[in-house]
Amino acid sequence: MSTGRRKISILDLHKMKQAGEKISWLTAYDYPTAQFAEAAGLEMLLVGDSLGMCVYGYEGTVPVTMDQSIVHTEAVRRGAPTAFVIGDMPFLSYQPSNVDAVKNAGRFLKEAGADAIKLEGGVRVVDRIRAILDAGIVVCGHIGLTPQSSGQLGGHKAQGRTAESARLVIEDALAIENAGAQLLLLEAVPPEVAGFITKRLSIPVLSIGAGMHCDGQLLIVSDLIGQFQAFTPKFVKKYANVAEVVTQAMREYVSDVKAGVFPAEEHCYHMLEGEEEKLAGLIHEYE
Repeated sequence: MSTGRRKISILDLHKMKQAGEKISWLTAYDYPTAQFAEAAGLEMLLVGDSLGMCVYGYEGTVPVTMDQSIVHTEAVRRGAPTAFVIGDMPFLSYQPSNVDAVKNAGRFLKEAGADAIKLEGGVRVVDRIRAILDAGIVVCGHIGLTPQSSGQLGGHKAQGRTAESARLVIEDALAIENAGAQLLLLEAVPPEVAGFITKRLSIPVLSIGAGMHCDGQLLIVSDLIGQFQAFTPKFVKKYANVAEVVTQAMREYVSDVKAGVFPAEEHCYHMLEGEEEKLAGLIHEYE
């Protein structure tokens, strides 16, 4: 399912911004989904801590561990060899200290083959960003609505909707670029604010619910294909309804099993030629 393209680098993403070419970004949590994304031509894949809700059924992202994130990132890397794969730093994998931040960021590259890491926060995490960069690791910042700290934000609410709130988002964006991060994700921010930040920054600025003016877009794959059913954010466009298709297939399977029409003759293995009589004798021994 390979696209036949060469491996995408951070330089390619910067060149896309300079050329005005939009970047397509999607989350992925497993090998098959990564294969589909690779074949579809996605430039970037994020193994997001959203896997907590989309894969494990947690109420939020906070319970996700580094070990879980590494396992899923490794699978995605195998499935998408040319995409730019970003590992998402889970809650408390980088907040305690620079040492923790560097060690855990390094695991994404060393153990899972990721190209970069993403971490949430603006001004308050610039020390962590610099430390990770000093270790030679590409960093993607994440500001606006930051799910790991949504409790401080009063829940999963859009940010930058007042002038004062917009100022804070802009200051976070400038701080992240000044710290040396090579990418920035804006979540749930008004297009007017996102557009200004995109023009102001020299690094690619990606949107998840931040409008059309950014250098590219990110969606949660489980939302895009209609797999995640708990809720649908305002910014999501569903391109398929996998949940409906899969549920209907399972209903038909249940019906066939109970009616005794599956498995049918064509689904069965048969004895090799000349072995039927030997089997009959074997069965006779146990009767």
